[in-house]
Amino acid sequence: MLPLAMPADDDSRDDRPAAPLTGLVLAGAEGAHTSAPVPLTGRAPARTPRELAELMRAHGLGEAVLAATAAWLSGERRSSPRTQTGYARDLAWWLTYAAARGLDPADVPAAEADLYAAALRAAGLADATRARRLAAASSWYRYLARTGAAARNPFGEGMERPTPPKASATRGLSEDELQRLLAYAAARESARTYALLAVMIATGCRVSSVTGTTLGGLGRDRGHATLDLPVKGGATKRFVLPPFAADALDRYLADRAPVPPGRHQEHGQDVVDADTEPEDEVDPPLFATRTGRPIDQPYVFRLLQRVAKAAGITGADGLSPHSLRHSVATLLLDRGHPLHVVQDFLGHADPRTTRRYDHARESLDRSPAYDLGAALAAGVARHTRAYG
Repeated sequence: MLPLAMPADDDSRDDRPAAPLTGLVLAGAEGAHTSAPVPLTGRAPARTPRELAELMRAHGLGEAVLAATAAWLSGERRSSPRTQTGYARDLAWWLTYAAARGLDPADVPAAEADLYAAALRAAGLADATRARRLAAASSWYRYLARTGAAARNPFGEGMERPTPPKASATRGLSEDELQRLLAYAAARESARTYALLAVMIATGCRVSSVTGTTLGGLGRDRGHATLDLPVKGGATKRFVLPPFAADALDRYLADRAPVPPGRHQEHGQDVVDADTEPEDEVDPPLFATRTGRPIDQPYVFRLLQRVAKAAGITGADGLSPHSLRHSVATLLLDRGHPLHVVQDFLGHADPRTTRRYDHARESLDRSPAYDLGAALAAGVARHTRAYG
């Protein structure tokens, strides 16, 4: 069973201060005005299914709603732990808002959902963030209404939603910058760092895929070197590893000290992992720390910026792991690969997602600003000589 239906007994939860509160004066469903501090930005009110359960109990939601929520999180589209965590965080914002408004989450008028959407906009949140939070609330209510745990879906049909931008706002890298990044990593960084960047670029994968893949994912298929990566929805996708990436992995694995299955190292000593018997077969992470544990996403984020800066890439501080995925999509489209091929390679369910990278590429590469700048620069140079 999901942790959502379990009591809170995790002593490791983060006790940092809650998110700052944004004061809003909103019209209530009866037309009266209610002033309530509503948390809309900062640290999420709940960051895991377990914390979501605690939040729901604190707001007085019954066990029937908690059980329905656990079933909702177990659905096919939310089967991976990472996806469940994302939905839990997004839903927590609405539940906290509803509690501050004095609403019964099981019976919410549609007007309150519209007020919530307006509050998100007033808080300055990006269109994509607002759309995601509203979609999470709508998905939850749709399931609760189906099971009889809620009267209706106030976020359902007819509600106006923010439109995600047509072009991706992610900072991308040019082909030359990708080459420089890899060249620097190969020459100056550890074998693990080079292999990590090589795999991310060769597959265009999400950072969660590369941190979640295991040694057992490596293989060969019809003569191709391959790597199986976890993707959205709890599935696995097989990627071809071009020679440069396969060679980088071979170099890294040759240098990596083996860690026995089900164990990690602490202070040079092997330690059996909790809840793992010595005879259990455990597939170790492909990219592991010195203790044998998988690297995490914040580490990849910091590593990319550090290596890019060292390689002399402008704007390195604005890069994220998704920048590599964005750059790979743009490079493939630049090299003439059809949109549907790039869509399949990246694992996008909707071609419109892939088109966002294409829009960004076209808006920059085909910008008339270059022609405008050349015309102005020629005139400035001519007049400068006259004034001189």
